[in-house]
Amino acid sequence: MLLKNIKAATFCGKKILSQNNFLQIPRRNGYLILVPEIGEDLPGKYPLLKEDKSPEFTNITIEKCVAAIGKQALEFEETIRTVEKQVERTDDVTPEFLFKNVLEPIEDVYTSLNITWGIAKTLYLGNQSLMPTKYYISINERAKKATAYRYSSDSIYQACKKVLNNKESTLNDQQKGVLRKFVLEGKLNGLELTQRKKDELSDLKVLLFRDISEYSQKVEAAVHLMTFTIKDSAVVRDFPEELLRAMVSDSTKYLVGPWVLTLYPDVYELFMEYCPDRVLRWRIWEAYVTKASVLHERQVQASVALEEIRGRRMKEANYLGYKTYVDLSMETKMAGSMENVCNILDTLLATARPAQEYELKQLHAFASERGLEGGLQLWDVTFWARKLLNSQHKFKEQSLNNYFPLPKVLDGLFNLVEMLFDIKIIEDKRPDVWHKDVRFFSIFDMKESNSEPISSFYLDLYARDDEKSQNSGYMVPIQNRSKVSDMKPLAALIFSFQPPTINRPSYLSFKEVETLFRQCGHMLQHVLTKVDYADIAGHSFIEWDTAFIADYFLANWLFEPSVLQEISAHEETNEPLSLDMIKMLKHTKTHLSGYNLCKEIYWSRFDLELYSRKDFWNTILGRIWDKHFVLPPHKKDCEVCSFQTIFSGDWGAAYYSNIWSKMIAADLYSAFQDVSYKNKEQLKELGNRYRESFLSVGGTYSGRENFRKFRGRDPSPKALLKMYEIDKKSSMLEVNNQDIDVD
Repeated sequence: MLLKNIKAATFCGKKILSQNNFLQIPRRNGYLILVPEIGEDLPGKYPLLKEDKSPEFTNITIEKCVAAIGKQALEFEETIRTVEKQVERTDDVTPEFLFKNVLEPIEDVYTSLNITWGIAKTLYLGNQSLMPTKYYISINERAKKATAYRYSSDSIYQACKKVLNNKESTLNDQQKGVLRKFVLEGKLNGLELTQRKKDELSDLKVLLFRDISEYSQKVEAAVHLMTFTIKDSAVVRDFPEELLRAMVSDSTKYLVGPWVLTLYPDVYELFMEYCPDRVLRWRIWEAYVTKASVLHERQVQASVALEEIRGRRMKEANYLGYKTYVDLSMETKMAGSMENVCNILDTLLATARPAQEYELKQLHAFASERGLEGGLQLWDVTFWARKLLNSQHKFKEQSLNNYFPLPKVLDGLFNLVEMLFDIKIIEDKRPDVWHKDVRFFSIFDMKESNSEPISSFYLDLYARDDEKSQNSGYMVPIQNRSKVSDMKPLAALIFSFQPPTINRPSYLSFKEVETLFRQCGHMLQHVLTKVDYADIAGHSFIEWDTAFIADYFLANWLFEPSVLQEISAHEETNEPLSLDMIKMLKHTKTHLSGYNLCKEIYWSRFDLELYSRKDFWNTILGRIWDKHFVLPPHKKDCEVCSFQTIFSGDWGAAYYSNIWSKMIAADLYSAFQDVSYKNKEQLKELGNRYRESFLSVGGTYSGRENFRKFRGRDPSPKALLKMYEIDKKSSMLEVNNQDIDVD
């Protein structure tokens, strides 16, 4: 029976377009083509840059972006055809000829195209009045199509392969990296196949694109279809302000309501933490895990579409000579094989599952004492977890919101990276920005030159409702380092923090501080690269499962007391966080860490099973659930149907990459934990070793080689388990079985 306050809440359905209109995808000769108009003939190699090769944001228009990308895309494709003919006319392609006459000209035109692409993305994320969505989609698709063209040339592929495999070739490590990229991309593009097989693979990719589009539209429609209106203010009494604002159309009425809950994850997850009504939580949980499933209208059922995606990806792998799609995926991963990934996941799970059991026993005892009837259910966990954290550690996230003034956080962040990596970050007044609030910084390498920056970045910090999407944070690589084109790295960090007022600076929540540190860490791998070739500089050609190492590495410093005290100052007292508050904050990192890691391992394993077997997805779910969770599965749980990350996103057969990056980052960071924070010289020495072995080398070497250079061994999951106190909780399970302390 529903509780009385649900009488004031109703699900609202929205009309779905008909099947024909809803899923209609235009086709032209078997391909979806989005070609922007070329428009006016813009002069110069870099039409959106000034003479000093910096973006001229004050004069950039939509028309210029569209015209530039159209012109540069055609020039890029024409360059590929030109150098391709040169290769075909040359009997003996030497390394010198290949780089001077083929790869370097390609890089030169790629650089100009890539800069325009980066500028367009920066405007799209930073000022949508200058770059509306429909124009960015057009630019993005045209740029992707053009840049992929370089890996479709059989002549260039064969030349790269021949030079790379010639043991007598005199190549440096960076050149070998460039060739490995061209050979791998060519192979994955089907250049080893017969023409008939190439055509069949091309047709298959068109169908896959169609299926992914259909799936994405169904899931988006399913999310849009289901809303929940709450009129009873008692239900939202304890909701944080950010959640209340997200649930009203007029943010000035967030205390008045009515409040409309959507199933978008950022809103849903907070709601499940704070909703006091168990029946209401169950209804919302059920709606969330059944969206896009067969339990809803046919127009939004995604189960068949996701099975089509699975099937076509398996066929794609088979065409390319791989047994499964997972085997294909591992070509671009540090792990190298599904066996290696599963060994690490099983090692983590062996400790994380007992830790989960310990945590849930504690949680159930705590909730039962406070009125929970019956067993703990899946829709109860996050609500009671927050309550337990508040009770045990007197933690309320809102109590930290007046401790992190943005100027002080930025100063502390810059001081940390300057100390670790021997660099200097200097603000430079740059008039050419896309909004008056945007700042510009240059980075100097203190070991090289105090007068010439090695890279630069824009910093766009504040939310702008009318111009900017509300995002957690982005790092946009505008320019890659390229010796061929004489280009230095340039990036943009874009956030949506609350802007300051006349009398008060912007204050960040701790989650926002974490976001800032993570995105800055991600940027450092781009701006501190020393690689000369754009194709393997920065994040280019690094393995997917190493993509977030730099992010997590820098974010790990946030739990060092010295760092936290340096970036904090209470709004009224100006006092930094006390050691007791820092201890409390650390508990938030380890709270329910076993349960959360098991959930991440479960989805990672599910993803790998899904793309390595032919079993129906529900069969896989039933087979692996109990191994990962203490709580039993619910018969209506169809969350996989809306798991866009592994179907319409790029992370199919790669979802484990987040855990892998966390594990590597924790292992790297543990080397720094052995050194006192006061010992700046030793920390700087370690920081420079990390910079040289990870941040500066781009895709020149494999992640495993980079790790061995720094640690002298292969990675271990022990540091991750220790960092989140999962090993400690696992060992406490036996004691907990005898006597549960719920204080």
